[in-house]
Amino acid sequence: MGSPPEGGGLPAGGELIRSVRNPLIQAVRRLHRSSGRLEQGLILLEGTHLLQEALGLGLRPDLVLVTPDWLDRHGALYERLPEASRLRTASPEVLAAATTTRHPDGVLLTLAVADLPVAASSPPGFVLALDRLQDPGNLGTLLRTALAAGVEGVWLAEGADPLQPKVLRASSGAALALPIERMTSADLHDRLTEAQGCGQQLVAAMVPEAGGVVRPYWELDWCRPTVLLLGNEGAGLAPELARLADHWVTIPHSPAVESLNVAAAAALLLLERPRQAHGRPVP
Repeated sequence: MGSPPEGGGLPAGGELIRSVRNPLIQAVRRLHRSSGRLEQGLILLEGTHLLQEALGLGLRPDLVLVTPDWLDRHGALYERLPEASRLRTASPEVLAAATTTRHPDGVLLTLAVADLPVAASSPPGFVLALDRLQDPGNLGTLLRTALAAGVEGVWLAEGADPLQPKVLRASSGAALALPIERMTSADLHDRLTEAQGCGQQLVAAMVPEAGGVVRPYWELDWCRPTVLLLGNEGAGLAPELARLADHWVTIPHSPAVESLNVAAAAALLLLERPRQAHGRPVP
């Protein structure tokens, strides 16, 4: 994109934005809400790390808004911006007003939703299905672990919006690399039935004291095509989804704790598949 001007000068793209009433800043602020994201077809990412992740994935930011100080300190990253990206500068106060974070580091960007990964036409070999997960931090952490575990698709039944800024931050960019599909609970039920018909095993994570046949997660063959089902933080997995599952698994733990945080539990369950794939036999 060319070298940034030296000594705090402004890049091509107009004068420094000094007012939060600027129409561009107002448009960015509307991306804090799902209605604004739907209206504009854009998502909001905040911080240098997420800009680096987006560029590393070959995504083209629609807008990159920076402070002059950030531009002075990140010339190499500036040069990686695609020619088509709009670069604008704003005062630190204005940029802070445009973000959802308390202490922004001087840059935000927007991406077109249409540029994010889409699900493959063939059935994925490893899917994470989430039933009404509510906490954005949990969802972001889950998405990051899912990417590390080789998950090929994420199915979300309602719950937290995976494209909200807090989820994107918590996922450290993983949400930009995964095909994520949002649907109703009824649609998830149908999708799971279809996956089962295609030979994928449905594995439901349950608490240790759940009725029925529940076994430790490591006894399962995770190398088969698998859909892992995780439930809501408070209510757990909906009964009608749990009944669909071919296997119920659990993480044995001390009764001193009633249940594990869903993101902590998911890390063990998701990473069991690559553990087994690396040559360790199933007990």
